[in-house]
Amino acid sequence: MIEVTRINDEKIIVNAVLIEFIEATPDTVITLVTGRKLMVRESVEEVRDRTEAYHRLIGLCPKPFLETASAMEEEEIE
Repeated sequence: MIEVTRINDEKIIVNAVLIEFIEATPDTVITLVTGRKLMVRESVEEVRDRTEAYHRLIGLCPKPFLETASAMEEEEIE
């Protein structure tokens, strides 16, 4: 679960596993797999970082994407 702030400054907790995608329209909109949309104050990058951290915490994402991509590039060079 991640905490985000609605446009009206209300703090809410979102189940990060249910996030389908995040977009800037220019406000940040989180779309859940249920179809529900949430407009929040945090940037797309902040929501993504919190979501990735939560996924790592529960074991869904063992390493940050950038670390994995860097490791793959290094293997290709060798």
